[in-house]
Amino acid sequence: MKALEISLIKDSNQSFTFYHEKNPFSRWHYHPEYELVLIHKGTGKRMVGDSIDRFDEGDLVFVGSNLPHEWLCDDHFFSPPAQFAGEGIVIQFTENFLGDKFFKLHENKRLRKMLDSSTQGCMLTGKTKETITELMLKMISMDAEDRFYTLFTIFRLLSKTKEYTLLASPNFTVSFQADGGNSIRKVIEYIMQHFHEKIQMKKMLELANMSSTTFSVYFKKTYNMTFQEYVLKVRIGYACSLLTDNNLSIAQIALQAGFDNLSNFNRLFKKVKGNTPKEFRKKALENERFDDYYV
Repeated sequence: MKALEISLIKDSNQSFTFYHEKNPFSRWHYHPEYELVLIHKGTGKRMVGDSIDRFDEGDLVFVGSNLPHEWLCDDHFFSPPAQFAGEGIVIQFTENFLGDKFFKLHENKRLRKMLDSSTQGCMLTGKTKETITELMLKMISMDAEDRFYTLFTIFRLLSKTKEYTLLASPNFTVSFQADGGNSIRKVIEYIMQHFHEKIQMKKMLELANMSSTTFSVYFKKTYNMTFQEYVLKVRIGYACSLLTDNNLSIAQIALQAGFDNLSNFNRLFKKVKGNTPKEFRKKALENERFDDYYV
């Protein structure tokens, strides 16, 4: 599925967009606006750049300009089909919505750094997440003026926080934005949508419009790894997120992450991570530090 360029409709009398989303969330897409996304109701699969993870209610992510993303709710949030039980709150703003110089001011140096970090997607955590979540929920019932000044409070919190995790890899961000919608970009979009399926090299060459040799050289130069290593990285990364939850068996996780059999999954997981999926899950569920296990 091709990433679409989608922006929310902004009222003509407002400088930024505040939207209370009660319809199905947009599929794999990007837009020039920066975006703060709060999932108020919903669980499912979150994709930000080349990061694939599970999300729960309360998920709060700051998404940079033109970074592809998608929150795909689990099936039971679409039952019955005519209804959608998910709910999100979204703030969008452009680079220059307060003028060309606002984010370049010396006083905004730390906020500028946060905007730069958001090109990889920032998953907010801790007290920062709690405070911004509370503010965004209150914004639902505010008028336009109060929302405007509340956004400055959020900016202040973003400028001071260290409570966030970067999601997409730097290589993805640079190559996706530089590629201009052509060649390898189409391949990455396909991987993110179909990593759980068998991926045929013939299809990749068609999308990239390259020969096998050219594709291999170009891909490795762009991402500092082979195509096969990249697909494995995405699949293992998603498997890691599933392993931190005890609801699925390791065999089920292997299937959902795109591995054709359990023994192959166990072998490749240990090769990449240095321990077995069972060992990884044990450490995660014991609440030990497992940040370094993620791709």
